[in-house]
Amino acid sequence: MTEVVNYRPTADELSYTFGGREPVRRVKPGTILELYTEDCFGGRVRTVEDLPSQVCEFPYLNPVTGPFHIEGAEPGDTLAVHFAEITPARDWAVSSTFPHFGALTATHTTAMLHPPLDEVVWRYDVDVRAGLVRYHARRGDFSMELPLDPMHGTAGVAPAAFESRMTIVPDAHGGNMDTPELRAGVTAYFGVNVPGALFALGDGHCRQGEGEVCGTAVESAMNTVLIVDVIKGAATPTPRFETDEALMSAGSARPLEDAYRMSQHDLVTWAADLAGLDVLDAYQLISQAGEAPVGNVCDPNYTMLAKVAKRYLGAGQAYEGVHGRLRTVAGDYLSSR
Repeated sequence: MTEVVNYRPTADELSYTFGGREPVRRVKPGTILELYTEDCFGGRVRTVEDLPSQVCEFPYLNPVTGPFHIEGAEPGDTLAVHFAEITPARDWAVSSTFPHFGALTATHTTAMLHPPLDEVVWRYDVDVRAGLVRYHARRGDFSMELPLDPMHGTAGVAPAAFESRMTIVPDAHGGNMDTPELRAGVTAYFGVNVPGALFALGDGHCRQGEGEVCGTAVESAMNTVLIVDVIKGAATPTPRFETDEALMSAGSARPLEDAYRMSQHDLVTWAADLAGLDVLDAYQLISQAGEAPVGNVCDPNYTMLAKVAKRYLGAGQAYEGVHGRLRTVAGDYLSSR
């Protein structure tokens, strides 16, 4: 019988790093986790008057739930995480602009003499039943309904070499990749760097445009159901994602073109292995059949994805079909609740 662990952290149990934390639970491979995650502001921004600079305290931003020690996971293995269900936990969500954060403003690494942007908060209405979020302009009467597309901006494992990384930083361990591709139905793969992997999750978004250009999405607390498994002896150099239709590789770096190169390099070599192709043949195939969804372009590292439809890769299965197996287990569980 599949083990189910329900975990809702208290405020003092939230983590703000990947690595450097003791696990909150030890679970076996195959365990289903029902998790509550707070939004990137820790629930402190609730109205348009709650400016993050006044109600939040740096570095206590972007909290994650976890980490979870997955029994049997060792360096050189891969942690598979299938996202079965991601549901907003509240009927409202928030977004904001910041004076020195985002893709279209001066930052500490891009110093400019122009005045900083205004700090403004937007509050969205969240209608889970209708599958909508409602945007309201702050400086006008315009409003618009947008499709609800829940995802997690931050997910990953502990880094290697005793490192502890702020949750806002994406890198080879995962972290704050902010890709809309990390939604329900996806299996994420993370290379294990420390015993137990130490998986953590947070930064729920009701929806997000590619790039997260202003620095925040439609930020929301989430109730998430996922299932974890360990793939022994399979190294995964950078986070990868699999859906029923596609495979994706993530690259996180600065400048943006290096993140692009990292993601494309991993997908080309992965495709060569799966399809039994010479690397240059795979390079040519991905060049003509691939896509390049943007993750974030505002964090300490930027994130790009390389994506290809599985139908172009022949009969090869990623990680011996673990995505399909976990999807079936998760689906059976959801239908039995």
